[in-house]
Amino acid sequence: MIKNFITYNYSKRTHTSRRKLFMVSYKNSNYFDVIVVGAGHSGCEAAIASSKTGSKTLLITLNLDKIAWQPCNPSIGGPAKSNLVHEVDALGGIIGRITDRTYLHKKLLNVSKGPAVWALRAQTDKREYSEEMKKFIDSEKNLSIQEGMVTKIFFDENKNIKGIGTHFGGFFKCRSVVLTTGTFLGGTIWVGSKKIVRWAFW
Repeated sequence: MIKNFITYNYSKRTHTSRRKLFMVSYKNSNYFDVIVVGAGHSGCEAAIASSKTGSKTLLITLNLDKIAWQPCNPSIGGPAKSNLVHEVDALGGIIGRITDRTYLHKKLLNVSKGPAVWALRAQTDKREYSEEMKKFIDSEKNLSIQEGMVTKIFFDENKNIKGIGTHFGGFFKCRSVVLTTGTFLGGTIWVGSKKIVRWAFW
């Protein structure tokens, strides 16, 4: 859980979404059953699902202030994704519940057509959405969170996962790793004929 795993330093007048990590305290063991890399939509869902099975789970993200962040259009659902949101919700996921708590506007699309193409879309407050997701993650007893950049996955001689390594030399033992890095893994930006190896700017 966040409050037991790291230490914060923030002003009483500062909103919790702006709290800054200043020291990592390894109060818990650094062994985990599952480590999830990336705290976007899929990473949060994977970490929560893992923790609910009783597995000791660690969620690692680049920025604690950007958990479940929606950098582009802060919408959930729509013609291409509403069925996916409903399926995740039916499987016990959290994306629909967080959306219900933080939406600014909801609309049922394509109502002039048949029911097969109806789609519910919600526009959310992206900062509130991120904050509510952090609160939910914090409430999961088997789930810890860590700020860091995972750069290595270690294997033993039998090709079984031993753990992961971070950019600043941290090491966490685990039995399995779930990669949910989205556009932050092996990203490439093209500007004309110029190629830049880089992930998303946000």
